[in-house]
Amino acid sequence: MVCNSCLKSVIVQTGQIGTILTRKRVHLQSTVRTLYAGGAGLTFLWNREIQTSAKMMVDSGAAASQGPVVHKFPEKDDAGYVSGGWKSEDGRLSCGYSSFRGKRATMEDCYDIKTSKINGQTVCLFGIFDGHGGSRAAEYLKQHLFEKLMKHPQFMTDTKLAISETYQQTDADFLDSERDTYRDDGSTASTAVLVGNHLYVANVGDSRTIISKAGKAIPLSEDHKPNRSDERKRIESAGGVVMWAGTWRVGGVLAMSRAFGNRMLKQFVVAEPEIQRDK
Repeated sequence: MVCNSCLKSVIVQTGQIGTILTRKRVHLQSTVRTLYAGGAGLTFLWNREIQTSAKMMVDSGAAASQGPVVHKFPEKDDAGYVSGGWKSEDGRLSCGYSSFRGKRATMEDCYDIKTSKINGQTVCLFGIFDGHGGSRAAEYLKQHLFEKLMKHPQFMTDTKLAISETYQQTDADFLDSERDTYRDDGSTASTAVLVGNHLYVANVGDSRTIISKAGKAIPLSEDHKPNRSDERKRIESAGGVVMWAGTWRVGGVLAMSRAFGNRMLKQFVVAEPEIQRDK
């Protein structure tokens, strides 16, 4: 799905390239994943060693204890279309991205890529943020969401809890930072967090996440739409209304039922993510 502001759907694509089996365990599994949203995309590939001695890459982020081990490809910027990428030194992880503005006068959407090594464990974070009503919410998520997540005290021990709490706290922090403005920006967030060999996909809003394994597409998210039965019940229980205005909208305004920001509808439009773990 493509929207005028560029970032509407996110596809995470996983394909098994090769597997070497023994009687007792899998020794090597190669996986490709792609995050794609109408105007932006991220693609990353890694080899997963299903052994205690597994090591994919050493991060070049602030928490890394060693130097950079990524080869960065030159970024291209051609008339609003931006693309680039990087590859780990050992070749086990690579990432590519692209972004374009679309039909809107200004770009309201952002993406973010971060890698780090925490407690000896490799961590990679990928995210696409589809802004609406302005770019501030998406920009804030790009600047703060992953930094806050990696600092969560339970990030490595209970990643799902850390993601859920960080999403909602980041939403509160953004609203607080905007309290003296007249803006009411909002944004979706679709993120993939790779901790060791485990992938956590979290979604707020109507961006979409899909995994493709061996050519089979498997959805990892469901759109947060006001006419979704459980979402409509939650909104109406909180005192809100869902009405038709060209499409189903919260209060006749917003065409999604969860988002960051959107202060005027915050009682109904929450930033609590739905999280799936790829085992």
